[in-house]
Amino acid sequence: MENFDFKNEALSPEERAHLLVSQMTLDEKASQLRFDAPPVERLGIPAYNWWNEGLHGVARAGTATMFPQAIAMAAMFDLPLMQKIGDTIATEFRAKYNEFSKKDDRDIYKGLTVWSPNINIFRDPRWGRGHETYGEDPFLTARTGVAFIRGLQGDGPVLKTSACAKHYAVHSGPEGDRHSFNAVVSQKDLWETYLPAFEAAVKEAGVESVMGAYNRTNGEPCCGSKTLLTDILRKKWQFKGHVTSDCWAIRDFHTGHFVTKTAPESAAMALKNGCDVNCGNTYLHILEALQEGLVTEEDITTACERLMTTRIRLGLFNEKTPFDAYGFEDCDTAEHRALSLKAAEEAVVLLKNDGVLPLDAKKLRSVAVIGPNADNVRMLEGNYCGTASEYVTILEGIREALDPETRLYYAQGCHLYKDRVEGLALPGDRISEAVIAAEHADVVILCLGLDTSLEGEQGDEGNAYASGDKPDLNLPGEQQKLIDAVTATGKPVVLVLGTGSALALDQAAKSCNAILNVWYPGSLGGRAAANVLFGKTSPSGKLPVTFYSESNTLPDFSDYAMAGRTYRYIAEKPMYPFGFGLTYGDVAVTAAQAENAVKGEDVKLRVTVHNHGAETDDVVQVYIRPEGSAFAPLNPSLCAFARVHLKENETQTLELTVPAVSFTVVNEDGERVRDTDCFTLFCGMGQPDERTEELTGHKTVAVAVEF
Repeated sequence: MENFDFKNEALSPEERAHLLVSQMTLDEKASQLRFDAPPVERLGIPAYNWWNEGLHGVARAGTATMFPQAIAMAAMFDLPLMQKIGDTIATEFRAKYNEFSKKDDRDIYKGLTVWSPNINIFRDPRWGRGHETYGEDPFLTARTGVAFIRGLQGDGPVLKTSACAKHYAVHSGPEGDRHSFNAVVSQKDLWETYLPAFEAAVKEAGVESVMGAYNRTNGEPCCGSKTLLTDILRKKWQFKGHVTSDCWAIRDFHTGHFVTKTAPESAAMALKNGCDVNCGNTYLHILEALQEGLVTEEDITTACERLMTTRIRLGLFNEKTPFDAYGFEDCDTAEHRALSLKAAEEAVVLLKNDGVLPLDAKKLRSVAVIGPNADNVRMLEGNYCGTASEYVTILEGIREALDPETRLYYAQGCHLYKDRVEGLALPGDRISEAVIAAEHADVVILCLGLDTSLEGEQGDEGNAYASGDKPDLNLPGEQQKLIDAVTATGKPVVLVLGTGSALALDQAAKSCNAILNVWYPGSLGGRAAANVLFGKTSPSGKLPVTFYSESNTLPDFSDYAMAGRTYRYIAEKPMYPFGFGLTYGDVAVTAAQAENAVKGEDVKLRVTVHNHGAETDDVVQVYIRPEGSAFAPLNPSLCAFARVHLKENETQTLELTVPAVSFTVVNEDGERVRDTDCFTLFCGMGQPDERTEELTGHKTVAVAVEF
């Protein structure tokens, strides 16, 4: 007779899961390891689909608030807002789950286990999925990821949703080879660059789930890696949640990586090393693996208990939860859309401004909006997106901002990247039309860049271009030709970029009066762009990735060594550095001092900033350089940051915390050590590098810290 004591909420989730699973048959336990787990009706357990996407809003599950793409949210450098966005997304997940459950609709994308965030390191700007990440820096990625996870999961005894840190680990392309690729990485790079964000997600945010990557790392397939899943995740970090495979990644063991010969062998390798749920169908062979002696029933039971623990932590078998009142009316609310707009505004990075911005709408008689991204909804979205109830392209946002009597000229100018379709040359008069529009306008807003047809995930529809990765950093197609033609008119030109990654902008920077990077800004991105263009808000985003110069030489794409990559290890001067972004104000650090210096403890910094210009947000950044260290990165590394709002001529003093771990380095064996007691902290609105000083006109303030 069935025992329903597992519904006793006085017991721990682990105890309840054990009681529940102990009553399941072997077949029932094995069936629960599939991502599309069937019901166990005799125990009152409904079907559950583990696969849900929430990278920047509820995805693939109907109408929901669409926030800016992840790389754009990283550019905010705003952790409180990031946590609030995560909480908002979780609210909409709960609302949808409650409504779908009433209809007994338990299909894909309708559960509460959210397979986000992507905290891989954007090590190479050619990687097509880099815009899903929080950029190239381990510290920024860790802090942003922790904030988002805390928002998604909440702080109560019942999880609001279950977050998932992915793709564990050492995963960032090439997309076309990911099902067979072996990422070879040193122990220093592994522990200094590729693992810190995952460690923070587990130890600080208590992330409920971790997803393995498609590739191998140092010879082991990530979804069946003893090193990653057992030795590090479970034993070293004491992870208590569940592990899921990436979709059909376990099949790759025998079809791509060839580390096993059969599906049962692949299932066994994954299960034995701690992968609990299979996105795919290889775990249909779990019972065959059991019959062949490759796994034990105890292995199956352990995985099933972990999965049931998560469902219990989500309150799915409780009488009631704190989130039961959420309903359809809590999705896509005016408040949520306003939050999306705020995020899009904070994410905008002003790369160049010769004084043309902000535009004064009252003084303009005519404006030309030109370019393939001007009216491109796909550019707003980014990948892993949901469906918005309203889309405002850049063209529409500018139209909203202009006086009704101001003439707006629109010309596509060129296609985003193609110059031929099905063997036929596209019309060649588009650039001529753009030039004519520019000649008739007071100012030109030129909307170029990329969208997810040019960079994305391998195999996605529309992403066949370079298997999802970019072949280079150039503006594709005839976009540079369009820039040259339009700027030759002599009219002021503001270049607005929609992109999820770095582009080489040397030529554009020479000819355009201003460059504004809006990323993939979400459904209301056009309104956010217009608000910045016309001075309703000051740009304040900072680059979470390096924008390399055309003269910079990138290492081979498949080389996972960090030498020559990202701001921490680049030896050459970049075009636009990590952490860079202008505002309509003029903010600088005027003083900084360390409040304490105790070995093994966090260091408190008091940093004074003053704004000599217009009211604005800006981001105070602190970088650390260990003096005399044999193992420090080539360049100072980010170790603290805080967003600040300053009125004109306002001075503020902030307290920032530099974590104790920042005063350590990673040696060649992957061990965190302290090989010096002398450090320099650089406090400013960007990096302490020559290029940032050139672009901003300000130097950082150095603070010596000795233990």
